[in-house]
Amino acid sequence: MGKDFPDGACMVFGGSGGIGQGVALEFGKAGSDVAVCYRSKQDVAERTADAIRAAGAKASIHQVDVRDRASLDACIAAAAAEHGRIHSMVWGAGPLVGQTPLAEWTEEAFRNAMETEAFGFYSAARALIPHMRANGGGSFVHLGSAGHDWYPKLDGLSVVPKAANEALIKGIAKEEGEHNIRANSVLVGVIDAGMFHELSEQGVFGDEWIAETHKLLCLRRWGQPEDIGAAAVFFASNRANYVTGQTISVSGGFGV
Repeated sequence: MGKDFPDGACMVFGGSGGIGQGVALEFGKAGSDVAVCYRSKQDVAERTADAIRAAGAKASIHQVDVRDRASLDACIAAAAAEHGRIHSMVWGAGPLVGQTPLAEWTEEAFRNAMETEAFGFYSAARALIPHMRANGGGSFVHLGSAGHDWYPKLDGLSVVPKAANEALIKGIAKEEGEHNIRANSVLVGVIDAGMFHELSEQGVFGDEWIAETHKLLCLRRWGQPEDIGAAAVFFASNRANYVTGQTISVSGGFGV
């Protein structure tokens, strides 16, 4: 495989999402095998895997409900059996998040956000840490929110569970560094894919929202999935082998 990665694969949770597809493909282009994890969009996962194979890397797809511990354990075991080793995990799983005032969150919506993003990430990390320890180390990359630095009004159902994961990233870095396991976070801004498209089509993001959000960007354009992928690849690669417990905001300067 490519010199930037050990043998084995990167697992990309949320690999059939708008951003996750781009992240998974960037790992393939960089010379890593990829295990594309999806919940319901098998056709998208298959297309993503085909694109990775066309780039010269090995790819597999794995169905998983990250809210279910047994499903996660089975998914990770299958990916490890397929590729021999999981050298990195990218966490990009998450529900579609509308723009709802905190005081109006339903318990069901908040619970689903936390169970999918925070509990899901923890369960995946808990399953992978022993595997990484046994194989000489590894890397966790969390796709967080640029709202962690500058809180965007109404976006709390995305920002809050991701904030829990930012703390988990610090914990993994602190406690697992002695096992050569690193953990870092890419803070994601508005990306021209996935959730942004879906919520725009639903009318959640209208012309006024777009104009006001553009004012918060130093770079007057939306990001692309490959922008997030490039940062994730760096964090997971040997080029970042002395980097852990860190964040980088890939957001066009959102909120600066």
